Amino acid sequence: MLNQEQCEACRVGAPKVDDAEALELLAEIPEWQIVDVKGTPQLKRTYTFKNFATALAFTNQVGALAEAEQHHPDILTAWGRVELVWYTHKIGGLHRNDFICAARSDQLYSESA
Repeated sequence: MLNQEQCEACRVGAPKVDDAEALELLAEIPEWQIVDVKGTPQLKRTYTFKNFATALAFTNQVGALAEAEQHHPDILTAWGRVELVWYTHKIGGLHRNDFICAARSDQLYSESA
């Protein structure tokens, strides 16, 4: 299961997840979608919350996860929602780490609900 895996150190030139592997991994995180931003595939999901305080608390949990893994998402926190985008800047696309962090973000969300 992805949420039990640890990220590996990623370097410039690390292999990107290919389309077949991306679809296989996406099956484990069905609420996520792959979006293309200026030619760069990224994982994106919006979480909903009952208010700003719970959205902010979740944002802080994801921030702690990101620091622990040394892999950082784009985060938009607003009243009642948090939008996360995971992709690997160093390789300009998706790495297995992105799917791991997406799954771990889902786990944090389910634990906070």
